[in-house]
Amino acid sequence: MIEENDNINSEQNENQETITRVTGMYKEWFLDYASYVILERAVPAIEDGFKPVQRRIMHSMKDLDDGRYNKVANIVGHTMQYHPHGDASIADAMVQIGQKDLLIDTQGNWGNILTGDSAAASRYIEARLSKFALDVVYNPKITEWQASYDGRRKEPVNLPVMFPLLLAQGGEGIAVGLSTKILPHNFIELIDASIKHLQGKRFTILPDFPTAGVADFTNYNDGLRGGKVRVRAKISQLDKTTLVISEIPFATTTSSLIDSILKANDKGKIKIKKIEDNTAAEVEILIHLPSGLSPDKTIDALFAFTSCETSISPLGCVIEDNKPLFVGVSEMLRRSTDNTVQLLKSDLEIKLSELEEQWHFASLERIFIENRIYRDIEEEETWEGVIQAIDKGLQPHIKHLKRAITEDDIVRLTEIRIKRISKFDIDKAQQKIASLEDQIEQIKHHLANLIEYAINYFTRLKKDYGSGRERKTEIRVFDDVDATKVVIRNTKLYVNREEGFVGTSLRRDEYVCDCSDIDDIIVFTKEGKMMVTKVDSKTFVGKDIVHVAVFKKKDKRTIYNMIYRDGSRGPSYVKRFAVTSVTRDREYDLTNESKGTVVWYFSANPNGEAEVVTIMLRQVGKIKKLKWDLDFADITIKGRNSKGNLVTKNSIKRVELKEKGVSTLKPRKIWFDDAVQRLNVDGRGELVGEFRGEDRILVINQSGVLKTIIPDLSTHFDQDMIVMEKWIPKKPISAIYYNGERELYYVKRFLVENEGKEELFISDHPNSQLEIVSTDWKPVAEVEFTKERGKDRKDNMRILLEEFITVKGITAIGNQLTKDKINQINLLEPIPYVPPEETPADEIEVVDEETLEQSEEEKNEVNPKSNGVSHDAPENFDVDEEGQITLF
Repeated sequence: MIEENDNINSEQNENQETITRVTGMYKEWFLDYASYVILERAVPAIEDGFKPVQRRIMHSMKDLDDGRYNKVANIVGHTMQYHPHGDASIADAMVQIGQKDLLIDTQGNWGNILTGDSAAASRYIEARLSKFALDVVYNPKITEWQASYDGRRKEPVNLPVMFPLLLAQGGEGIAVGLSTKILPHNFIELIDASIKHLQGKRFTILPDFPTAGVADFTNYNDGLRGGKVRVRAKISQLDKTTLVISEIPFATTTSSLIDSILKANDKGKIKIKKIEDNTAAEVEILIHLPSGLSPDKTIDALFAFTSCETSISPLGCVIEDNKPLFVGVSEMLRRSTDNTVQLLKSDLEIKLSELEEQWHFASLERIFIENRIYRDIEEEETWEGVIQAIDKGLQPHIKHLKRAITEDDIVRLTEIRIKRISKFDIDKAQQKIASLEDQIEQIKHHLANLIEYAINYFTRLKKDYGSGRERKTEIRVFDDVDATKVVIRNTKLYVNREEGFVGTSLRRDEYVCDCSDIDDIIVFTKEGKMMVTKVDSKTFVGKDIVHVAVFKKKDKRTIYNMIYRDGSRGPSYVKRFAVTSVTRDREYDLTNESKGTVVWYFSANPNGEAEVVTIMLRQVGKIKKLKWDLDFADITIKGRNSKGNLVTKNSIKRVELKEKGVSTLKPRKIWFDDAVQRLNVDGRGELVGEFRGEDRILVINQSGVLKTIIPDLSTHFDQDMIVMEKWIPKKPISAIYYNGERELYYVKRFLVENEGKEELFISDHPNSQLEIVSTDWKPVAEVEFTKERGKDRKDNMRILLEEFITVKGITAIGNQLTKDKINQINLLEPIPYVPPEETPADEIEVVDEETLEQSEEEKNEVNPKSNGVSHDAPENFDVDEEGQITLF
């Protein structure tokens, strides 16, 4: 028994977990490693904007600088004296600095940030410091030094960078437990912001990417955690079947961009014919589309499903006082600017000290030679006696000096050569002292007006190095792309109405429409139930389906018309409603939820159309009226939960469509938001107009091209668009243009002849140019002539274009404006236009009026539109299907 207990205890002890406490080096290693990676490898310092490896590269390049190019391999080898890691990491870091085109003047193949091509081997490429780097990065006199990792050399703790370099170059790094992502900013804008900070003004800085592109910085959040930047490629339409990508988003390459487009094409999200990459110094990616595909929707699809739009999450993390600091870019700029001011102050103080020392010794030298004090040492036999003799000889003349004379000063005087004493010129010496005094006064003035001095410093940097560094990335607010509206319908939707199944795999059943795998579909059944569900291969939604379609969220213009019987024997109701938002896969009852409910009639109308239907009742009892028309235009559109209006309490035999109707909705108001360059129906921007089904928008570009388009919220507009308004077909367009072939100005007025066709209304000569264009009824222009030598300036000419030329065809050249040389043409306020009024009926002159008697046949004729039934018919008669009237 005792043996058994011992065995049990031993088994329990074996099953227990063994806890070992970590002590010694193990306890500290992880923290030490994390601290090392954060401080010494991944995160830049706020003082100079460099990571340690970058700082050591720049220091080594200064060591080797002689104005000529050095092999990168040589610079890497020299940097290894300071950096404890291998040559590969140094070479990669140096290439990254060189590709930013700010601090290093490169020669050879340094790779391509657009295509992602890597640089050549370090033994083949060369580099030297740029003039900008030599100007703002180095100053040994104000640099703090420390021992290198092996103690053999001295390296800078921080380089005295007098410029917000970290924000100009950007920085990215992943450490242990934290990371940093500081986006690059524009060189000129950073200088302007630094000047504003020094002036006490507010400033805002936004990133500017070397790959250009278009960016939305609405949620930038000053570069702090939680911010987001949306960046898009710049895509334009070359022709109806070709798109051109001329700029790419930051952190992508042409290769990765093309791969994402091909993947989206393979998945059926977009549809392209082929793609060409012609990128060299500039990006040029040609996307060829199949015929009949909308270029505007394809552009939106590229933004929605490919890397043509990317999202970047900034994270401002830097090292300050050997600790990580999370800070926004505005604060980084303030600290960098304040640090620059202190560095400038230190530099001025050192220069002042040096100049004062030069003035002090120049004054001593003048006193020493001018008063022949050097003769007092001729009879001295000891060094101490020489020192004392010079000191004694100087004493009567040193009252104006700014500090006491030291033994070192006297020793320097003894080192003056006899040749220099013999050729000493008192006037030149005095001029030198005066020059030094002027310089000292100037530096003291700078120190007294340090902020002004710093502003002038930044202004000089902008003047010397700002050329060619203008903003590349276009700032714009993006309109969100609804993926469901732009995705290519890459599959087909089928329905089995009787069994109640919908899906993409029911190929033997009824075809509904093309759809995509991200679409939602809306289904209505004969019982008055509705459901919205995701597109799938096969989904059961309810038997006896009466309508199925792709569901559009927030669609207020699709109106559903429905007539249903409430319960098995209840009355019938009619209702009109829209479905704007629902919960997916939830069943909604559109009736009173009575058992036995039946839908007699159902229709979906994309533009709120209201048809006319014929109601036919069953012959039960003494029903007076078995058939009549119902116009849905008389029914108010309400919510989907409404009960509806009573149609009849009697039993309906059937409901038939009599005639299709027109839209009962108000014209749709459309606005143009200039910030995002898109149309919208949300009231953002400037109102374009109210549009019905066939109304169009007139678009005119500066290139002399016009077109009329049906308003589509996905339409993209060219950057050179100058006119965009609701098109009035009978309203003429007036233009003055320069004909490059004839080298003369012409005036023309015309109407748009081909709806939807893009047309050029000026000559196609490359030197032809559109001067002014107007869509006013009575436009007025003013011509200002060029003053010719030896002649008086000709008076300005005012032209009423309506009188100058009649309306002609769009292809007509027009009338010559003038043969005189023109300086400029201005469009003036138009003459007010009064539309012709219709003559009232009582003002119409009646000639040979006759009274017409109505014949008996005309009196008895039944209105064909009422199908034999008058809406005002009495209740004591009925009409059968053959039109026979029965009185009761």
